[in-house]
Amino acid sequence: MTIEHAARRVWDETPAEELGVAPAAVRTMLAMAAARGAAAQLVVLRHGEVLIDRSFGAPPDVPFLLFSAGKPLIAVLVHQLAEQGLLRLDAPLSAYWPGFEENHKQDITVRQVLQHRSGLPYVKSLYRDALLAPDWHRSVRALAAARPHHAPGRLPAYHTLSYGFLLGELIQRVTGRSLRDVLHEGIRQPLGLRDTHLNAPPRRIPMRGAPSGGPRALQWAANRRVTRDAVIPAATISSTARDLAVFYQSLLDARLLAADAVAEACAPSTSGEKDLILGNRIRWSAGFQLGGHENDPLRPRPMGRRSSRRAFGHNGSNACLGWADPSRGLVMVYLTNRLEGSPEGSPYQCELSDTLLAGVRE
Repeated sequence: MTIEHAARRVWDETPAEELGVAPAAVRTMLAMAAARGAAAQLVVLRHGEVLIDRSFGAPPDVPFLLFSAGKPLIAVLVHQLAEQGLLRLDAPLSAYWPGFEENHKQDITVRQVLQHRSGLPYVKSLYRDALLAPDWHRSVRALAAARPHHAPGRLPAYHTLSYGFLLGELIQRVTGRSLRDVLHEGIRQPLGLRDTHLNAPPRRIPMRGAPSGGPRALQWAANRRVTRDAVIPAATISSTARDLAVFYQSLLDARLLAADAVAEACAPSTSGEKDLILGNRIRWSAGFQLGGHENDPLRPRPMGRRSSRRAFGHNGSNACLGWADPSRGLVMVYLTNRLEGSPEGSPYQCELSDTLLAGVRE
């Protein structure tokens, strides 16, 4: 049985050999996850069948905070609206958000926001944006009044928090409905994602620092009640590995979006430029980070050094990761509550992904 609807699925694992994966690769991945000493969920699908469905120190239906690994859900909602003819990706944001053109923002397009190229990675600083983030209206007003830090479209500059507020407000203005309702109708309901939420549900996994300490400021902020209760679309979506895996499988199967819309969402938008905020040469598209990092040491490789250039997904604070590879029929989701100081988490994600990829018979 293939994955189509999370709520109706019986998550029985299929033997690795039947799915063209070396059993040793599965054993190594499970040992890596178990040895890490953190709460975690790991789900791997091959051609829509369950290869791995394991939880460590947490039930499979308890959501984890996704951090930026939740950004693709917001991006897909925008692509759905474009597919429905309710907006155009190359139209200026101000066409749907009157007043946004203030302070030289009239040329910023929807696509440029999706690609982290709007020139608005933050209002004045990421620190100030983080202080405002629990207040949706103040965050949105600040962005509407802000001046771009550089010319729109010039270079990628990661929109850590502004991504969710810019696109979330766009979604609400275009539809006349709340982002919560649009997420439910566009993604949660059709896929049966009962454990996916815009903010923290009553049952949740608190974030913990690694034994080495981890990023204490991020750990403190992530566990604050005011943060977990707020709607911060680029950072506070919570989900399970099962739900996120169904989301990615639905994109491979062209269920949430038509195949041409998925292709547009995954089309590369960078050609080797260094991201001005992250300082790495990340392969971006209009909603995802892309695989195929080859041997460039400046590029983080959460999807693995072996990842294909068609792979797409997103890392979340080097803790959570979800990706899909249409060339191999793979989906992998790893969620954990272990926060590590960058770059310690990314090499772990890279090794976990590469262990899987090395075991796949293509």
